[in-house]
Amino acid sequence: MPPRNKAAKNNIQDGSVSQQQSCYEGERLVNVLESIQRGIKSARVLAGNSLPEKMWLKQQFAIGVNDVTRVLERMDEGCTAQSPCVRLQAILLAADCNPKWLTKHLPMLAKSRKVPLIIVRDDKKGSLRLGELVKLKTAIAIGVKARGSAINQIMEGILDGDELNQGAVLQVQ
Repeated sequence: MPPRNKAAKNNIQDGSVSQQQSCYEGERLVNVLESIQRGIKSARVLAGNSLPEKMWLKQQFAIGVNDVTRVLERMDEGCTAQSPCVRLQAILLAADCNPKWLTKHLPMLAKSRKVPLIIVRDDKKGSLRLGELVKLKTAIAIGVKARGSAINQIMEGILDGDELNQGAVLQVQ
């Protein structure tokens, strides 16, 4: 077996990337996840609950590393009948992914498509917290699809750094 590149191995272990990222942990993470959860409930009510919950969630989010990667890769391709244009507004990525190489490609792919990346760090429970959002046990990566819903309004506030005021806006609506 050929020797490994130690620099590449270290980059995988420390998760370093050259993209500007937002990292949420502690109380800030709780506030952001609660805002997103309220946005999901609000958007679901506004949609009229016509679809089963899992199908509705799949329309709003790209769930899992493979699905997020697939949507990111198709963002630059032309729109066709087989693959309609779907853009991601942001990607939520759990920091507790093990092994790290499963998500190593996502920061650079997101940067090339100009999609913001939000790292969720919660003492080895980030994937559990993301899974709660989409009614799964765990989720390593979730891409928020740009669809003009209440979820997108909340994500816009989070990306603008105004996540604390988003709860008040939702309660007024």
